[in-house]
Amino acid sequence: MSWTRRFVLALSVVLAALAAALLTAPGAQAHEERPVTFPDGSGTVPKLRTGEPDLLVCKTDRTAFESRISGFPAPLKARNRALYERCARDGHRHLQQAVDAVDRPGMTIAILPGLYEEEPSLSPPTGACATLDAPKSSLGYQILSYEQQRQCPHNQNLVAILGKKNLQIEGTGASRLDVVVDAKYRKLNALRADGSDGVYFRNFTAQRTTFNSLYVLAADGFVIDDVLTRWNDEYGFLTFASDHGLYKNCESYGNGDSGIYPGSASDINDGRGYDVPRYSIEITGCRSHHNMVGYSGTAGDSVWVHDNEFDHNMGGASMDSAFPGHPGLPQNHARFERNLIHDNNQNYYPYVADGTCAKPPVERGYEQGVVCPQISMPPGTGIITAGGNWNLYENNWVYGHQRAAFYLNAVPAFIRGESAWGKQTDTSHHNRYAGNHLGVDESGAARPNRADVWWDGQGSGNCWQSDTGAASPGALPGCGARRGDVSGDTDRLIGEPVKLAQLLVCADYNVQARRLPAGCDWYGARGLQRVETQLALGSSLVLALAGLALWWRRLRGNRLAGAATLIGLAGLALDVAGSTLALTPTVVPALALLLTGAWWTLLGLALRPSRPVLGWTTVALGALTLLDAFDKAILMVPGIPLSPAWLRLLLGVIWVLWAVVAAGARGPAPTEATPEPDPETVPRAGTAPGAGAAPAEPRPHGEATA
Repeated sequence: MSWTRRFVLALSVVLAALAAALLTAPGAQAHEERPVTFPDGSGTVPKLRTGEPDLLVCKTDRTAFESRISGFPAPLKARNRALYERCARDGHRHLQQAVDAVDRPGMTIAILPGLYEEEPSLSPPTGACATLDAPKSSLGYQILSYEQQRQCPHNQNLVAILGKKNLQIEGTGASRLDVVVDAKYRKLNALRADGSDGVYFRNFTAQRTTFNSLYVLAADGFVIDDVLTRWNDEYGFLTFASDHGLYKNCESYGNGDSGIYPGSASDINDGRGYDVPRYSIEITGCRSHHNMVGYSGTAGDSVWVHDNEFDHNMGGASMDSAFPGHPGLPQNHARFERNLIHDNNQNYYPYVADGTCAKPPVERGYEQGVVCPQISMPPGTGIITAGGNWNLYENNWVYGHQRAAFYLNAVPAFIRGESAWGKQTDTSHHNRYAGNHLGVDESGAARPNRADVWWDGQGSGNCWQSDTGAASPGALPGCGARRGDVSGDTDRLIGEPVKLAQLLVCADYNVQARRLPAGCDWYGARGLQRVETQLALGSSLVLALAGLALWWRRLRGNRLAGAATLIGLAGLALDVAGSTLALTPTVVPALALLLTGAWWTLLGLALRPSRPVLGWTTVALGALTLLDAFDKAILMVPGIPLSPAWLRLLLGVIWVLWAVVAAGARGPAPTEATPEPDPETVPRAGTAPGAGAAPAEPRPHGEATA
């Protein structure tokens, strides 16, 4: 590594360290679990078994049962009645009882229509289970070992499925709403399948937990088929450290984090390019709506997400490398295609601000549409990638977003707990956005996004399709016809300074403390409240005062410097105005840079005769500013590890100090240049004063003579 790249890398780590106190502040830390390793990958995706069930679960109220099946088609009604007769004789009244009765692999449990609150599992822990020795998560729950889960299965779980192999659990109703498993906000998880390879869930609803409805952990083989999850503090579906998984025809809504969360999916493609032999988890035919985010996955590796709908969330989909303790970081190799990702403009932060989310979960009103966002999230965004690599986003419909269709930023490795220098810039590389339908729905009707791309500028190998609309930066590397082809590729080690400042400010969110960062438009800041506008206004005032002082003290008699100063003031004013339009990309910021670049260039030329070093430094600052305008609006300059914005910022700090010193130095202010004397009136050498010259004009009384 060259010394320049080492220096830039060190600088990037120092700048990123400024974020550490915010990004690692106490609060929601995504999903926290015991240390777990990936399966060995020898399993398979389980198949649906259609024979008669081995075990039955039903309630004893025959009248309520008949009411529930009254609208079923005749064949399904007859089957349920036959199953009910059998269940009344030798079935179970609670799902957990049936799970406990499973004594061999490959068994099937059928749940008849009804509401299952699992009353025996709801009681708080007592005895030894009330005093388990285990670390606590940032949210306050204990992080139990597998042995502790077996010892006390209902400390956290309404239904605990521990170590059962090839178990199938299915509802027998006409729809997934006919069988409901309800935790009543008294357990972390409604159903937890832990170390249960080959588990198959089908045709029921799970709801109302203080964490997630359906949790699959450390499974080599699982299917979630036609299941609904809703009204949870955190996740609807959570699968973690698993392989050979399939979500299909599912639905989730009303969740404080995401509806679908395939976190730490088995990292089977680490080290590969775009061509991979298989994906660890497939998600298809699902709809996730009215959540904080429809889909998310810290270390959501090797997940194939296709033919789904993510709509009316705060964000459509998100994957990240921002939380420690997740195997498989940094995130890599997600593939999104043929998904409908639209109208993700909900804003649930007011429920945090007004104290609704500080109430006990049962009182918050989740069933009436309340959602309590657990982490920071930019509302109005289609797909967010916060520190991911080798992701493919192709042939999706992404429309109707009030912020951006695609959002990409890097996350330094120390955030996930890795301190090696060589890893600090190992995210935000080789993400391909190509062939997507941006700003139009499936019928072709116009449904524009406010911007199609928001990118912090960091990383290499990222590319976007040629028909990308409004974007920030305005010029983006293009995708070639083949995966891996990138035109205008850049390799930036640090993101844009203003965008980094925004990310730092916006990260300081804490739902438990009701802390919504001031200055961040994610939480409602507008105009001068926004950190971008505050930075633009503050820097413009400093530059204007320094420039005016320099002109007044040293250059006010110089017409070129006067014109340059007027141009500079106009550019600084436009810079402030442009900062207020960050959600609507325009030419104003680039025009502001052009004017301020012209200001410094002309001012430097005016300074050069009297102060050559300061003059040339000012010209260099002007050239960097013009290059920054070119970089943002026309073409991102390849081959430089820092954007011109950083170089301009660093040199600008030096220039301001230098300009202030120069303005305050002793000496008379310059005036208009003195006209050259008439040669005819200048005495020649060897000539007496007055010889050969016109007589001197008489001077007024008292004026000194030469």
